[in-house]
This record gives sequence, C-alpha cells and structure tokens, in this order.
Amino acid sequence: MSEREAILQLLITFEERSGTCGMALVGSSNSDPTFSGLYCYHVSTNTWTKLCDDCSRPSSPGFPTIRSRVGHSMLFHPCQRSKEYLNDFFTYNVDTQEIQQISEGTKKEPCNIPAAGFTQRATIDPELNEIYVLSGLSKDKEKRDDNVQNSFWVYYIAQNKWSCIYRNENTGEHYWSKMQHLEPCPRFAHQLVYDPCNKVHYLFGGNPGRSCLPRLRLDDFWQLQLCRPSHEQILQKCKLFIRKHRFEELAVKDRMAALQYLQTSLSEIIDHEDSEQTKEFQLLASVLFQEQDEKETQLGAGHSVDESGCHHRRSQLFDQLIEFFPSFMSQPKANLIDLISL
Repeated sequence: MSEREAILQLLITFEERSGTCGMALVGSSNSDPTFSGLYCYHVSTNTWTKLCDDCSRPSSPGFPTIRSRVGHSMLFHPCQRSKEYLNDFFTYNVDTQEIQQISEGTKKEPCNIPAAGFTQRATIDPELNEIYVLSGLSKDKEKRDDNVQNSFWVYYIAQNKWSCIYRNENTGEHYWSKMQHLEPCPRFAHQLVYDPCNKVHYLFGGNPGRSCLPRLRLDDFWQLQLCRPSHEQILQKCKLFIRKHRFEELAVKDRMAALQYLQTSLSEIIDHEDSEQTKEFQLLASVLFQEQDEKETQLGAGHSVDESGCHHRRSQLFDQLIEFFPSFMSQPKANLIDLISL
C-alpha cells in the first residue's frame, strides 16, 4: 500500500454507536452530540481520529461551519483541486478552532508580502514573536513562468507586519558561479531549520531549478544568523555619515579647517579597532590633496563648487540617512513620472 493510500481519509460521523461507516458524513439526529462530528480513518494503523465536534457554535465572520446532517453523501477526489497559487495568510487556533485571516494575498500590495509559490520554508521564534520565510519556486502569473530567486522575509507577529530583509534578483549562471562561496544560489525543495536558542538558521540542499539540468540536486550546507544593530550603533552610523559630509564640504572651502575637523570631531566617532572603519578614515585624508579643478570635474561641468557640490553631496547624505527610517517616514521611492497615465 502506498503512502498516499495509507493516509486516505474517510470522513464520517456516527448516527448511533452501532452505525455503519462509509465515505459519507452523517450526523446525530437528536440533541446529543456525543457521537456527532468529523472523523478521520487512518488505513495503515486502523485508527480513528476526531477532527472536530459538531459545529454548533457560530463561526468567524466569512467562514462557514460544517454542521451534522443525514441523508447525504460525501466523496473525496484527490485530483480535483484548483491550481490557483495562493499567498494568503491566516492563523488557526487549535483550542477554539477559530480561523483569523491576516492577509487576503491580493495584488494591492505585491511588494509587502512574499510572492505565491511552492516549497517556501518557514520557521518561527516564539521568544521574538517572529516568523521567517525563505523563498522557493515562485509562480509569476503575468510572465506565465516559474521563477527561483533568493528572498528572505520576516513577519513581526505583534506588529502584524511583513518585511523583506533580503532579496537578490540575479538569475544568471555566471553570477551564481562567482557567488558560490558567498551566498547560497536560489533553490526550492530545500530544508531550512532554526535554532531558537542561538538564533541561527541552517539551510541544506535543494533543487536549483536549472532547465538544462532538471535532475540536479544540491548537497551544500549553509548557516544564516541575522545581525540586528542596536540603537546606539545606528546613531553612531548616522553621525559618521553626517560628519563625513561636513568634512568633505570643509575640504572644498578651507583645507586647514577640514584637517582639524578630521583629526577631532570625525576621529572621535571612528571605531579604531574596526579595520574597515580605520581604513576608510585614513583614506579620507586624500580628499585634502585633490586639485580644485578635479573636484569641479567630479561635480559636473558648468556648476560651481558651492552650487552643485553642496546640493549633490547633501542629496546623497539624505538618501543614506533615510535608509534607517521606516517607509512611512520617508519620501516615496517610486518615480513620479510612473504615476502619470499615458
């Protein structure tokens, strides 16, 4: 007997203790619900399991209940299922059997929820109240083609909010060949487990979805640990951006003042034990030795240093700082031209 046959479910209720069993759902005709409900029969173990009692209580709005009945028939067709690809999101309370829909999965907000697809892997951290989802094989209805890309999502349960913390849309074979020791290539049918004590994810194997090698299976093993910067680290990063900008403006107008600022205000917020920060700090001194005409060339011909340079650099500074703020506190990222209907 195959596994599929072994888990064949016969859903019935008993009209009375001596009632017969079959591929049907029958209910108690009296007010006693003792033997009324929805049951599952497991063939291989010859055991019955009650899935739910007679649904006499009211259901959640929009979700019908299954009430007991007589004189009816019920069949299970294993192949007659819809091929619709869903990305709705809901919770099921195992104690009260209530279903609450969190997201309908409509395309009103396609960028704020994971795409519909197959073999997505999800883990949960009960302490942090977070759910993690690693993408698998997604289905693009518009392109009518399968798509395998890397994306990692976090759902914050308390805030009822999705956030895509990583996405890599590269699909070229040459690109992933160069990245094979830095990042796992996109895949589906992989295994993802989570260690909630050490806050570490482990990824193993999968199918890369290469049409030229449909039987290819991966056996690589990866570790993922999310690093969350503290408020102090974010504040220090913002200060570093602002003071670097201030130094570069001073270097255009007064090199001696810029040198003093570099050695004092900028140096004091550098983590000199961090080799990357130290190297970047040391390279800043080269700005003092750039020729004036070279700076003007970098800023653009036809503009003075004060006009173009200051505006250009401050715009870049604003874009850097806004990355640390939520989207509702920042300017829209979409181009205004795209909002104009042609």
